[in-house]
Amino acid sequence: MRAAVMYGAGDVRVEDRPDPKIDQPTDVVVRVVASCVCGSDLWPYAAMPATDTGRPMGHEFLGVIEETGAEVTGPAPGDLVVAPFTYSDNTCDYSAKGLHISCRHGGRYGFDGVDGGQGEAVRVPQADGTLVKLPVDADSALLPSLLALSDVMTTGHHGAVSAGVGRGDTVLVVGDGAVGLCAVIAAERLGAECIVLAGRHQARTDLGRDFGATDVVAERGEEGIARIKNLSDGGVDKVIEAVGTRQTLDTALGAVLDGGTISRLGVPQYEAGPVGPALFMRNITLTGGAGPARAYIEQLLPDVLNGAIAPGRVFDRTFPLGRTPDAYRAMADRQVLKALIRP
Repeated sequence: MRAAVMYGAGDVRVEDRPDPKIDQPTDVVVRVVASCVCGSDLWPYAAMPATDTGRPMGHEFLGVIEETGAEVTGPAPGDLVVAPFTYSDNTCDYSAKGLHISCRHGGRYGFDGVDGGQGEAVRVPQADGTLVKLPVDADSALLPSLLALSDVMTTGHHGAVSAGVGRGDTVLVVGDGAVGLCAVIAAERLGAECIVLAGRHQARTDLGRDFGATDVVAERGEEGIARIKNLSDGGVDKVIEAVGTRQTLDTALGAVLDGGTISRLGVPQYEAGPVGPALFMRNITLTGGAGPARAYIEQLLPDVLNGAIAPGRVFDRTFPLGRTPDAYRAMADRQVLKALIRP
């Protein structure tokens, strides 16, 4: 099969790899119908040390089951399924808490001999616990929004849930990438009355307004914090930080009211943060983290199917699998918000 492999910063190649085969009785093989490039893929694309072996890429995909292991009881050949961005058994103690990202028998695509999602097919471990069957055909117009459930929409929802967003709230979303825009969808869906989107790319913030953002702040640093406070009567109680840099964390800390909550969704690109006496005295809650996508897919699926939410709009360009390196470049250069890949 053909699949995308990263060999180092800026070096993504589409090459021939062994066809996936059933390895464990709980595996299935999925023929990929659609996948995509994630914003988190851009961090190794910018900084990954060169390697001779390469790393299979992609963790967001949906497709049709072609083969099942002997112990698989749910997913069946011919089913169209969406895969959350990590696999899990959906039965361990962590999964029972809705923390599938920490599943004791789970893992990540592209590691430990498991295929990446940016390819023609994937061996999916723990298939019964991982995959969610989709009640549409493989050519459905809803496929982009259903694909968004594998990561960006469920992650945005995780940010809103972790921040405690509820009816009538004022919420700040920091970041106009795909996850930030999906966090806007999630905050609006949970009843937020005022949603301030901090971002400076107009095409993206315009989409954010379509999704429910009531205000946009393009300024950064102290100027941006001052504008957010002006729009929100002195600050906000709930912040969803969807980028992962110290600058965006500082924006969140500057804009949140004492006693407020900051939910971090962006993979942090820093190790040290402000946790000293000044923050301590403000009683701010720092929460969030990697979203347990499997816990949320079935909650959000009906709203995608009935058109109440359309997170697939974050995909603004489609690339054939052979042009996956171009998709990475386009996203890294901010020419594309989120690239959809079709094998």
